[in-house]
Amino acid sequence: MTSRQQGRRAVVTGLGVVAPNGVGADAFWKATRQGVSVLDRISRDGCADFPLRIAGQVRDFAPQDAIDSRFLVQTDRFTHYAMAAADLAVADAGFVPDPQDPFGVGVVTAAGSGGGEFGQRELQQLWGQGPQFVGPYQSIAWFYAASTGQISIRGGYKGPCGVVASDEAGGLDALAHAARAIRRGTDAVVVGAAEAPLAPYSMVCQLGYPELSLAEDPARAYLPFSPAATGFAPAEGGAMLLLEDEETARARGARVRARLAGHGATFTGASRWEDSRAGLAHAVRIALEEARISPEEIDVVFADALGVPAADRAEALALADALGTYAERVPVTAPKAGIGRAYCGAPMLDVAAAVLAMEDGILPPTPNVTEVCHDLALVTDRARPAELRTALVLSRGLMGSNAALVVRRDERG
Repeated sequence: MTSRQQGRRAVVTGLGVVAPNGVGADAFWKATRQGVSVLDRISRDGCADFPLRIAGQVRDFAPQDAIDSRFLVQTDRFTHYAMAAADLAVADAGFVPDPQDPFGVGVVTAAGSGGGEFGQRELQQLWGQGPQFVGPYQSIAWFYAASTGQISIRGGYKGPCGVVASDEAGGLDALAHAARAIRRGTDAVVVGAAEAPLAPYSMVCQLGYPELSLAEDPARAYLPFSPAATGFAPAEGGAMLLLEDEETARARGARVRARLAGHGATFTGASRWEDSRAGLAHAVRIALEEARISPEEIDVVFADALGVPAADRAEALALADALGTYAERVPVTAPKAGIGRAYCGAPMLDVAAAVLAMEDGILPPTPNVTEVCHDLALVTDRARPAELRTALVLSRGLMGSNAALVVRRDERG
């Protein structure tokens, strides 16, 4: 690595959000800081008869208003969300790619399930009407890499592109992948994750997860760190960020919203929540070491917050292992309790919330949770003001991945 590459740092200059509680960063943050819960009955066609009743559904999104029709017919709902969020992030950054350097911009997304709704529709046509009724885009629309491909094609981005095909923690891993690309010489990367798991085929697959909440009351479906916890409510949507090399971003006059300071990742096995304690704690230590900060410098933790008693206990103990006695004092929050877990999109929404929280100086609450049964300073009831310079975002996947990300406010802000 050259001396110039060693000095390159990845900073956030743009945010794009498509979430159950709002489309666009402003709408998302307004609902998040107010602790609004939008968990409700699933209303998608074909989903009424499943035991999974409650989820976070994106309701105020018209893909035809955000995406050209020629791309719409080629893509699944999860890619619609990702493309729209990417456009919002690029616009938020005021970023215009250099037409003379199409290789200066890359794209990285994470995906947990791909385009299940599109794939189901085409397979139904195959078996119901015959192969001549299957569209040519079946081969690509379901694919995990579809969002990366479509964003790069639409934007003309020819730099390093990739996809992290993983479970929830893949959202944070995608950010680390993008940050490495910037350190190695890429000027900008559009990065993030969006999911669309609320379709019949996708829901059948999810019913195999013992951690899934089958509660019928929206207010009780997802209660992390609570004695009433019964699992998680799924969600759709996600967020995309524009990461840029800090020097390049400042040279063009961009607003630097935050800096990605450290990342750690481990693997401890599917649904082995007791083992995730050690794995998550180790990921936190790696992230703190890379960020060169002490535990006491963390101002807020955005928790993974699975809503499963064993997993919640393991997360609380992991924080104690990694942060020591400070773990009992540092504010912890889980805004996803009001919108659901959007798989790979979940930690991306937490990162977006962390950036906005640091900018606003506000700790967002954990919706619906009123009683906490772990040694955590969980923010409940309502938001509160705080001086926030550093956020720690945690994520674990149902298949065993663990990740931690340190995000810091711009020192010059």
